[in-house]
Amino acid sequence: MNEVPPLARAALAACIDHTLLNPAASASDIDRLCDEALEHQFFGVCVHGSRVIRAFGRLEDSPVKVICVVGFPHGAGDRDAKRYETELAIDHGAAEIDVVMNLGLFKDGDDAGVLREIRDVVDAADERPVKLIIETAALTNEEIDRACRLGEEGGAAFVKTSTGYGAGGATVEAVRRMRSACGSKVKVKASGGIRDFDTAFAMIQAGASRIGSSSGIAILKGIRVVEASS
Repeated sequence: MNEVPPLARAALAACIDHTLLNPAASASDIDRLCDEALEHQFFGVCVHGSRVIRAFGRLEDSPVKVICVVGFPHGAGDRDAKRYETELAIDHGAAEIDVVMNLGLFKDGDDAGVLREIRDVVDAADERPVKLIIETAALTNEEIDRACRLGEEGGAAFVKTSTGYGAGGATVEAVRRMRSACGSKVKVKASGGIRDFDTAFAMIQAGASRIGSSSGIAILKGIRVVEASS
């Protein structure tokens, strides 16, 4: 394997949200996640709301951010509940919010209801970035475009492919479509089934600015020099 410049490794690590969303994860598992994120300098750790306080306490005064999922994994709860979840997460130290879009409302064609919910969460996040999880495997190409437009109109900083608990994870095709559907101010996060360097690199090439994965360390271990023509 060719030698990889430290800066290249650091740049990749800074794109990764080191994730642990197993509902059975223990406090010691969260501590390990945070320690790994500190060691490898990942962008952040992504956890459930009940673990934000612990993660923030572990990472306070470090550059690693705490990211909290809201309405996870189905997104079907009442929008007031999502707003309250967001407010609590911010109060407890979350720096970013990953909220699951209400697919039922979206499939109903209730774009006004979906938009109102996104705006509620963005408002509750109090200027912290919000990522809208649209669950691309459950959508047609046209629906992906529509969901991205709603995310942008609602003030989301990112649109995100998947929860990892739905019908499928991130694909290069979905990421590319999302990047095309969004304006320059909205970024794309690829998440769900990304477990190695080649997959992560393909997502970044397709337009993802952030990678969500529970396999961040494996991704870094697999890093290799990629020819400019690839």
